[in-house]
Amino acid sequence: MNFTDIDPDKLFSSTDNSNPIMWLVWIVPIVVFMFYGQRIQLQITSGEISKNIAKLVKYKEESKKELLDYLQTNLKSTPDAAKKIDGFLEYFTIMPVDFDPNGIIPKIKHLLRSREDYTRQQVKSLSPNMDPLEVSKVQNLLEVTTSLHLLHKLVRHLFLTAKKQNNFPLILPLQMMIPFIMEQASALRDAVSALKQGQPIGDGIGPMVVGKMMLGTEKKTITFETVCSEKEFEQRKLYLLKAEGPNATVGRPGDAVELLVLKNKPDIIVMIDAALKLEGEDSGSVAQGFGAAIGGIGTDRFQIEEIATKNNIPIYAVVIKQSVKEAITLMTKQISDKAESVESQVFQIVLENTKPNQSALIVGVGNTLGVPQ
Repeated sequence: MNFTDIDPDKLFSSTDNSNPIMWLVWIVPIVVFMFYGQRIQLQITSGEISKNIAKLVKYKEESKKELLDYLQTNLKSTPDAAKKIDGFLEYFTIMPVDFDPNGIIPKIKHLLRSREDYTRQQVKSLSPNMDPLEVSKVQNLLEVTTSLHLLHKLVRHLFLTAKKQNNFPLILPLQMMIPFIMEQASALRDAVSALKQGQPIGDGIGPMVVGKMMLGTEKKTITFETVCSEKEFEQRKLYLLKAEGPNATVGRPGDAVELLVLKNKPDIIVMIDAALKLEGEDSGSVAQGFGAAIGGIGTDRFQIEEIATKNNIPIYAVVIKQSVKEAITLMTKQISDKAESVESQVFQIVLENTKPNQSALIVGVGNTLGVPQ
């Protein structure tokens, strides 16, 4: 048979609806997609998610390896450090019962403080010669590794459950969320380098502004890993507060604000923090608002709001916008250059909202790694 003689136009007769081959060309795919479309889509989506799970495994293993290398090279870790870190990765926290929410914040705060204290003691046991700065850096590295471990387990669970049940609708939410999860995982992986070297991260812009205002003043420790000082400004008294740098810590701003308010009764509170930007917004753009500008699980914010409300003290907020990745990786020049502008805005807020002989409490919120005072 000479296949070169075949005329495709005659074979398929695209203009002739009675041609059986044309019927098969159109009907077979329709039938296939009718009965197996969901399964085909599941296979295509599964391939994409499998690639991302492989990336999560790689990120998790890399961060764990870098943590172990850092411990062994810089801190002469104990022989059982790898085994202890494997144990840390599986730690979990059971939140208090919230059927009756009255009084739940103190319970959550107690639970988190207990976890932090226990983790800190366990980190210290990894090496006999670890100073507070190294303890805080290793704690942060451990949190990064644990977060990547948890992201991998969560995505893998949803993926395997959907595949096990051949349930395409079950995998759809995961398909929609995976870009956001991978963005967060990529940011966590990139944070390791800055944490190991003790360099400031984007989240530290609040403490950086207040640390600059503290230069030349006497600093006192007011609560765990949190320092304060006083300064005169245009016949007003400023109480300056930040986490104790250059440790990788956020301190305990809730406890510190409560103590300072009870002792000094400031007339206003100004909080400076990093904030996540919306798509389309410029990194490093500064915005002002009202309320307690502080992230986390909410216990410190509740404490600050509570003490400010009881004493009728207005809270002003200044935020420096940035992406998730910029917030936990090495601070960019675009963000650090805003420190002077933010400081000027804080002074302007103080001038506009207080009178001579009144006082203001200025709080720099964020991880103060690499930011002294």
